[in-house]
Amino acid sequence: MAARKQETSPADFVPKNLTLASLQKAAGRCRGCDLYLRATQTVFGKGSVGARIVLIGEQPGDKEDLEGEPFVGPAGKLLNRALEDAGIARTDAYVTNAVKHFKWEARGKRRIHEKPTATEIAACRPWLDAELKVVRPRVVVCLGASAAQSLLGRDLKVTQRRGERIDGRSVALSIEAWIVFDRASVIDIARPGWGHPPSRIRVIRE
Repeated sequence: MAARKQETSPADFVPKNLTLASLQKAAGRCRGCDLYLRATQTVFGKGSVGARIVLIGEQPGDKEDLEGEPFVGPAGKLLNRALEDAGIARTDAYVTNAVKHFKWEARGKRRIHEKPTATEIAACRPWLDAELKVVRPRVVVCLGASAAQSLLGRDLKVTQRRGERIDGRSVALSIEAWIVFDRASVIDIARPGWGHPPSRIRVIRE
């Protein structure tokens, strides 16, 4: 009997039968990089096939790592406010992260977010590609540099292109546009006092 191929790359863990359920199950046993060693669990994306919008963050935070769902911590509250101001229901979007495990450093009793390396972001790319292939959104919103660079290249400067609508059809999967925000933009959108949906969110609904 032929020896089973050893799984060493994240791509080796991605199932051939692509569904959100199969991807989530397979991602739970991914050992393609070392981030799983200190994380509580894999935090996979959440939403439905056919969602018109996919929102991609950098990585799960402390609360997401404990609960196993994306955007349930402070960043999720900001995102919910931004979507509400734009008239977009959270259930109409698929939310995920470029990196599926929480990377952190200890400061006393607290676990503090530590930015993933380019290698760690690249290691998770097969999962993100698979999610986009299954969901097939019309628009992808990259929330920050790590998310944007994971899909659009490391040379992309989010501070120069935040809020910009980018044709993504030449990048992957015939997606109509990528809209890039940095963290400051999301905070600005979520601040109390916005009288109308900001234009850089409104573009999602066109």
